[in-house]
Amino acid sequence: MFSRYRKPAAKNRSAADKPALKPVEKPVAPAAASSASPAAAPAADRPRVSLRKPALAEARPAPADKERKRRERLAEIRLELHKELLDNLNLGALETASEKELREEIKAITSEKLEEMGVVLNRDERIQLNQELYDEVTGLGPIEPLLKDDSVNDILINGPKQVFVERNGKLELTDTTFKDERHLLRIIDKIVSAVGRRVDESNPHVDARLPDGSRFNAMVPPIAVDGSLVSIRKFKKDKLGIEDLIRFGAFSEEMALYLEAAVATRLNIIVSGGTGSGKTTTLNALSSFIDNSERILTIEDTAELQLQQTHVGRMESRPPNVEGKGAVTQRDCLKNALRMRPDRIIVGETRGEEVIDMLQAMNTGHDGSMTTIHANSARDAVSRLENMVAMAGIEMPLKAVRQQIASAVHVFVQASRLQDGSRRMVSITEITGMEGEVISMQEVFRYERLGLQPDGKIIGRFTATGVRSHFSERFRQWGYELPHSIFEPVAAE
Repeated sequence: MFSRYRKPAAKNRSAADKPALKPVEKPVAPAAASSASPAAAPAADRPRVSLRKPALAEARPAPADKERKRRERLAEIRLELHKELLDNLNLGALETASEKELREEIKAITSEKLEEMGVVLNRDERIQLNQELYDEVTGLGPIEPLLKDDSVNDILINGPKQVFVERNGKLELTDTTFKDERHLLRIIDKIVSAVGRRVDESNPHVDARLPDGSRFNAMVPPIAVDGSLVSIRKFKKDKLGIEDLIRFGAFSEEMALYLEAAVATRLNIIVSGGTGSGKTTTLNALSSFIDNSERILTIEDTAELQLQQTHVGRMESRPPNVEGKGAVTQRDCLKNALRMRPDRIIVGETRGEEVIDMLQAMNTGHDGSMTTIHANSARDAVSRLENMVAMAGIEMPLKAVRQQIASAVHVFVQASRLQDGSRRMVSITEITGMEGEVISMQEVFRYERLGLQPDGKIIGRFTATGVRSHFSERFRQWGYELPHSIFEPVAAE
């Protein structure tokens, strides 16, 4: 044990570091000497002296190199100590151990092994190392701090040496890395095995849900060419309501009044938008207008919805097992949901053959149902619905498909992530019926872009289009008297 973990290579590395630092310092003296030579040199030779300045600039990043080598050295030490912890800790007892007990045990084992290895670390390095080892044992290693960071919305891993995060709608590269591909694969396996799934060469992609509800997707080699690809959409612990979204500028108070009436009077609503545009957040907020007396059933591939009602039944689809059996699709869940006396059905995302059952449910007494769809506009969303019906293998004339959509869907809410990273509800559009073979639609509210601030922030405003809602009479009959003023366009400034 002693000889194995002492790692003579550690001494070799520290010795090897010293020669590596000397070339950084040596050019300084010749450069200083050469700085005196231009006075004596001919004028034609002087430009050559100035060419040496970039060489000095290149020599300066020595602290960065030392920091990189220090991090690499700590990573190697951490890997050795993690192996030692696995050998010494009773993993079965971890479930009952308190955090304090576990941290003290890790600290004791770490101190003992560092002494055996002949490694000296300062106080900050020891604290950092103990925290990283605790994350390796109980959490998800290097990305555990990112999962705890509330400002991070998405974690995107492109191989072991490149980890991006999204903050405020913008992607940024972090200094978080994994030791190597095997380290990354071990973390992936830790996640998927906890939910009874697996990922390997024969099954190279997987969807899962972290214990905190975050959505996890991974694709491993050989499909992922340069290392495993991982994306984590973090679960928001705070349930955002309509007031929160108005405060954040996602939409206006007038739009909120309209949406409250639309949800309460059981209009069927589809939230459309691109990836990361805020569709699920919008759907969560809209659900706050549903009465507590109603029975709601939710169907998702990965459970993300945070409905705020009392009577909610949640369902999650399941992929096939190793033998290719046991799959439960969203369509299976939706068919079963129709037998469970729902007042409303909410499908997290419609993207396949379940669209048929969703449209039929909306058409057969399950008013007030909601779902999301990937599309760039309300008109695109209609086309997507048509395409999904066709891909489901249903032989129906196009006009019949459009009639089905026109009678089932009442309102499209378009969410978008703008170029400055902000998320806005850019359009609310109603389906008003059919005109010949074309679905007729009218836009009630929109977001108008007016310009850009010097810092790149978009200047814009929400406004009504001046068109009175097609469902105004329905709102009135249900007791929602919306003031005419909310449908009047905002006056130009």
